[in-house]
Amino acid sequence: MNTKPKKQFRLFDAVLMSVVVIMTVESVAPAAAIGPSQFFWWIFLLIFFFLPYGLVSSELGTAYTGEGGIYDWVKEAFGDRWGGRLAFLYWINYPLWMASLAVLFTNIADQTFSIHMNVWVTMFIQLLFVWFVTLVGNQPVSESKGLTNISAIFKIIIILSLAGLGIYVALTRGVANNYSGTNLLPKANLSSLSNLSIIIFNFLGFEVVATMADHMDDPEKQIPKATIYGGIMIAIFYLLAAFGIGVAIPTSKLSASSGLLDSFILLIGHMDGFVIMVGIMFMFILITEMISWALGVNYVADYAAKNHDLPAIFAKEDKKGMPIGAGIVNGIIASILCIAAPFIPNQDIFWAFFSLNVVALILSYALMFPAFWKLRQTEPNHERPFKVPGGKIMINLFTWVPEVLIVVSVLLTILPTGKNDFDAKMPVLIGTIATLIIGEITVRVAQRGKNSNPKERNVNYENLKK
Repeated sequence: MNTKPKKQFRLFDAVLMSVVVIMTVESVAPAAAIGPSQFFWWIFLLIFFFLPYGLVSSELGTAYTGEGGIYDWVKEAFGDRWGGRLAFLYWINYPLWMASLAVLFTNIADQTFSIHMNVWVTMFIQLLFVWFVTLVGNQPVSESKGLTNISAIFKIIIILSLAGLGIYVALTRGVANNYSGTNLLPKANLSSLSNLSIIIFNFLGFEVVATMADHMDDPEKQIPKATIYGGIMIAIFYLLAAFGIGVAIPTSKLSASSGLLDSFILLIGHMDGFVIMVGIMFMFILITEMISWALGVNYVADYAAKNHDLPAIFAKEDKKGMPIGAGIVNGIIASILCIAAPFIPNQDIFWAFFSLNVVALILSYALMFPAFWKLRQTEPNHERPFKVPGGKIMINLFTWVPEVLIVVSVLLTILPTGKNDFDAKMPVLIGTIATLIIGEITVRVAQRGKNSNPKERNVNYENLKK
C-alpha cells in the first residue's frame, strides 16, 4: 500500500521548489559567454519558450494529475512506445547531470579552500556526493523541503550579489563589453548560437513541481500559481545575473565551461572571504539541486516501469512507497562516470557530461509540446482546471514555436558548426546517438513484458493513473 505523506507541501514550498529546480545558477556564466546578444536571447526565449512552457506545463499538470507527470502526458497522447522513449530520455539525463555536478562540486571545493586534492581523494568526495544525493533524494519531499527552501534563499543571495557587483564594477571600472547598436542583436554566425541550449535548459523543470501534486492541499490552484509566481521570480533573477556578468566581465574571459565562482573572482579581482562564502553556498546548492530533481525523475521512471515501459528495477519501492530502484540505478551510473572521469583524455569533464545531459533532457521536452497539442485535439472535453488561454492560433503558436526552438538548440549543441568546435562537439554527438540507441533497446526489451491483450493493458494503465 502506498503510504507517501500528503498535504505537506504548501504554495510557498512549491514556489521555492520551482526556484531550486529551475534556476540553475551554475549555467548562468556559460550562457553569458554568448556575448552582448545574450540579453536578446534571454528576453526572446522568456517570451517564446519560457512563457508557453510554463502555461502548457500548468495545463497538463492539473488536467492529468499523478506521479507519471510528463510521461503520462506523452503516453496519453502517443501511446506506450513514445511514453517509454520519453521516460528513458527524461531519466537518463539525471545520472549524467549528477556525475557532472559531482565533478563540479570537487572543482569548487578545490577552488574555494585551495586544498588541491589528489585524484583518489577527489573521486572519494565525488562518490560521497553521489550517494548522499541518492539516499536523501529517495526520501519524501516533505522531509527535504527545508533543504530546498534554504537552497532557494542561497540562490537568491548569489544572484542578487552577482547583479550588485556587476553594477558596481560597471560604474567604477566601466562597462566591459560593447552594448551599442547591433552588438545587442544576434549574429548570423551559427557558432555564436551554440550556447542557446543552456538558456533553454535554464528554464526547464516546472513539470517536476507538477509531480508533487499528491503532496499538495489544492494542486489545481497551487501548481498554476507556483508556475506564475516562480516563473516571474526566476525570469527576474536570470536577467539580473545576465546583467551582472555581461556588463562587468569581458566576453573573451568567459567560455562554455566558465563557472559561477570564476565570475565572482573576476568581478572582485581576487579570492576573499565573500567569495569563499559564495563557494560554500554554491556547493550546498549543487547538492540540493540534485535532491529537488530526484523525486520528479524517479517517480517518472518508477511509474513507467510499473507499466513495463522501463526495466522492472525502476519499479522497486521501499515501505514508504518511495522509488528507490530508480535512485539506486542513478547512483550506480553516476558513480561509474565519476570513477571513469579522471581516465578520459579530455579533462574538461564537467562540460562534456553537462552537454550530454542537456541534450537528453531537452530532447524529452520535444515530445511534451506535441503531446499538449494532440491531447487538445483528441480529448477536448477532458476536465482542465487550468487552461492555456486563446483559440487554435494561440495553441498552435504555444506548441510549435517552442518545438522549433528545442530542435534548433539541440542541433546547434551536437553538430559542429566549424573546425574550431569539431573536437568539442563530436563526443556529444556520438554520445547522443549512443543514448538514443540504448534507450530504444531498453524500452523495447522492457515492453516485451506487456500483456498482449490491449484491453487488459489499458485497464492496468488506468488503475495506475488512479
